[in-house]
Amino acid sequence: MAQAASNPAYSVSFQGQNNLTGDVRDLFLKLYAGEVLTAYEEKKVLMDKVRTRTISKGKSASFPMTGRATAEYLTPGNEITGGSIRAGERIVTIDDLLISSQFIANIDEAINHYDVRSIYSKEAGIALANEADRNVARMLVKAALSTNATAAAGLIQDYKAFTEEDFTSNVNIGTSTADSLDPAKIAKAVFDAKKTMDIANVPSDNAVVVLPPAQYYALMDVTDGSKLTYMNQDFGGNGSIASGMVPSIAGIPVIMSNHADVTKLYTNFTTGDPAEGVTVDNQPLANTAGSGRTTHYDLPTAPVDGRDMVAEAAKFRGFIFTPEAVATVKLLDLGMESEYQINRQGTLMVAKYAMGHNVLRPASCIGLVEV
Repeated sequence: MAQAASNPAYSVSFQGQNNLTGDVRDLFLKLYAGEVLTAYEEKKVLMDKVRTRTISKGKSASFPMTGRATAEYLTPGNEITGGSIRAGERIVTIDDLLISSQFIANIDEAINHYDVRSIYSKEAGIALANEADRNVARMLVKAALSTNATAAAGLIQDYKAFTEEDFTSNVNIGTSTADSLDPAKIAKAVFDAKKTMDIANVPSDNAVVVLPPAQYYALMDVTDGSKLTYMNQDFGGNGSIASGMVPSIAGIPVIMSNHADVTKLYTNFTTGDPAEGVTVDNQPLANTAGSGRTTHYDLPTAPVDGRDMVAEAAKFRGFIFTPEAVATVKLLDLGMESEYQINRQGTLMVAKYAMGHNVLRPASCIGLVEV
């Protein structure tokens, strides 16, 4: 008979066992990989791609607009009286204070074996920064839809018509989902958009292409290498399938953002719901309590310029834009405050910012459309 490897007759005191019964490791400290798994931060990629101004006082900021000067030949003997240049402005109003707050009880903080405050403060900051990025994306939608003065007047808050303002048309990728995921057609649409800007004399310096994940990764489709000329070094491409990056097309950097997926910026794009075109998260306050910009980031459900703007917006599959397309004004930049409350025996943590966004020059944003 084989001898047992251990003798069950001996008693053992398991220090991790509760009252000497049950799980022998129950009382041991539970260690976590990385202590806590936090939510992945959504990349904030749009805020630093637009015009930004910081003010210390006031509810809004004005961005001046100027027209074009003219030149003419001088007839000998004629007096030079001087010409005129039109002037205008675009107003960007500050939204209400946006906050993200958490209360941490002393007892909970003492029980936990990881730094609760740093995690909560980081998540609150992410929530606010992410909200700012979404609002910039909503302004890009309005800018792309503003293809003429009538449309701009119906979409842009505080819009003042400017006689010499230029407008651009959006460009088509194709007529189907397959077309909008065809890397060659996406690349051609970017070239067409760049050409449209050049024809309209819209400076394309610092322009960027922002695509939703579906279109961005479609550019990496290697099932047909002939469609990847923009990444082929023989054609001057410098993309990398290994790193999953498309640095540029038509000389314009290509970036990815979930906020470029317009269907995620508003509610019920395809159901016919009356709430279509309305933001699904935070909205500024009504004028009885705040800025009065409750619907500033929404799309109008009634026709504008005879067009269904909600339906048109749902067809966008990306944008090419310059910093002049959208303006952001900051009154209070992203900040964090905390206060110990003795009456509640815990700490209140508040992340906050106060800023506003508006369309600046609609011609500086062109949508890539699946018609």
